[in-house]
Amino acid sequence: MDSSLTQQLVIDIRQKPVNAHDRQRSAQHVLDWLACATAGMDSEVGRIYLSYAEQAPPGKATTIDGKQRYWPDVIACNAALGNILEMDDIHRRSILHPGPVVIPAALAMAEQVDADIPTLLDAIIHGYEVTIRLGQAIGRSHYRYFHNTSSCAAIGAAMACATLLKLSVEQTVSALGNTGSRTGGLWQMRHESVMTKQWHNSEAAKSGALAAWLAKTGLTGPTQILEGPQGVFAALSDDATPGAFIAKAPDWLIYDCSFKPWPACRHAHPAMDALLHTLEFANNKRRPQNSAAITADDIAAIDIFTYQDAVTFCDRLQVNSENHAKFSIQHAISALIIKGEPRLKHYQQDSFTNPLLVEFRQKVNVYVSTEIENRYPKHYGATCTITMIDGQSFSVERIDTLGDPECPMSENQLTHKARMLFDAAGLAQADSQALLELDWTKKKDLTNLTQHFGTARQDVIREGGYNG
Repeated sequence: MDSSLTQQLVIDIRQKPVNAHDRQRSAQHVLDWLACATAGMDSEVGRIYLSYAEQAPPGKATTIDGKQRYWPDVIACNAALGNILEMDDIHRRSILHPGPVVIPAALAMAEQVDADIPTLLDAIIHGYEVTIRLGQAIGRSHYRYFHNTSSCAAIGAAMACATLLKLSVEQTVSALGNTGSRTGGLWQMRHESVMTKQWHNSEAAKSGALAAWLAKTGLTGPTQILEGPQGVFAALSDDATPGAFIAKAPDWLIYDCSFKPWPACRHAHPAMDALLHTLEFANNKRRPQNSAAITADDIAAIDIFTYQDAVTFCDRLQVNSENHAKFSIQHAISALIIKGEPRLKHYQQDSFTNPLLVEFRQKVNVYVSTEIENRYPKHYGATCTITMIDGQSFSVERIDTLGDPECPMSENQLTHKARMLFDAAGLAQADSQALLELDWTKKKDLTNLTQHFGTARQDVIREGGYNG
C-alpha cells in the first residue's frame, strides 16, 4: 500500500533542514503573534478567556498575562487572543492565519517539555508547513462554509507539538489523523455579532496539541485522514487538490506569509493600500496647481474594485460594532480619509459612530473586478478610483498589498507595530524592550521570552495606534 499524504509530508518535513535564517523568520512570527495577543487581552473576549484561565490548576506553561498554569488551559486561552485585533499574520493562497493557532500551541508545549528556543522555532516552522499545505490543497470550496484557520491550522498545531514531543513518524501521523477527524469551524458566526472566531482558534490549537500528547502515549489515528473515502477532502471540499499537500518546495512556506500592518480584516487591506497610493498619486498630480492635500470635503466618491471574497466579507456599509468596523471596507476607507493613518481606536465605537465617518461611508462603493478575482488568492489586490467634487478622477491599482512577500513590511515597520501593540496594552517598557531586542540566536532558554509576558493595563489600550 502506498504511503498516505500525511506520512509522505511528515517524512519530508523531518528530512528538510532548518537553518538560522529560517529560525529568524520564525522568530518574527512569534514576536508578531505575541504583540497581537498581548494587546488582545484588553477586550471583552480577552477578559473572558483570561477569567477562564484563572480557574486552571498551576503548571509550567505561561499565559499571556505572565502566570504559569496547566498547559491545555494555557493553549486554550492564548490561542483565543492572537486574532482579536485582526492584525495576525496570514497566508494568502490557503486563506488562513497560521500564527494564532500554531504558535500558542507550540509555545505552551515547549514549556511543558522544557524545549529550548531553537526547537520551538523549528516546531513552528513545521506547524506552518502543514497548515499552509492543507489550506492550499483543500480548495476554495471549503472556504465557502469553513473557517480555514480553524480547520487547517488545528492539524498544523498537532504537527508543531509532535516535533516538540519528538514523536515518531507513525505517532505524528496518528496525531494529524485524529486532529483531522474532528476538525471544522463553520462561518455562520460571520452573520451574527458573536465571539466564535476566537473559540475556533482556541479549540483548534488545543485539539491539535492534545492529539499529539495522546499519540505519544499510544493513541492511534487514521493515516488517510485527508484522501480517504470519508476523509477531509471528500467530506469538506468539492475541489481539493491532494497533490498540493505534498508538492515539493525549495523554501519553507512560512516565507510565503504576510504580516498585517493595520487593525482590520486582511480582505480590507488591499482597498486601504490602494487608497493610500491613490491619494499620494493624486496629491502629486495636483501639486503644481494646488498644494493642499486632498480632504474628505474634496471627494465626491471612492470606488473600490477588488476580489469576490473581499466583497463577501467586507462590503459592509452599516457598522454597528467593533467587529463590523474591522470587516468593513467602507469604514476602513472612511477612517483613512478622515482620521489618517490607521489606529486601533479608529475601529472602536467613538469612531464607527462618528457622524463624519457614517456620512462618508455612503460615498464608498465596492465592486468585484474580474481581473483581480482571477489573480486571487495568489494575489490580494484592489483598484481605487477617487472622483473629486470638481470632476477630476484619479485611479491606482495594487496587485499586492503592504505586508505581502512582494511588498514586505520593513524590519522597522514590524518592530514599530510590535512596540505599538505592547505599549497599547500597557506592557512595562522594560519588558517590551527586552522582547523587541531578544537575541533569538543566543538566548536559548525559553524563560528569556516568557518572563516578559505581563498584564495589560485596561486604561491605555484604547489610545493605541499604528503609524508605521
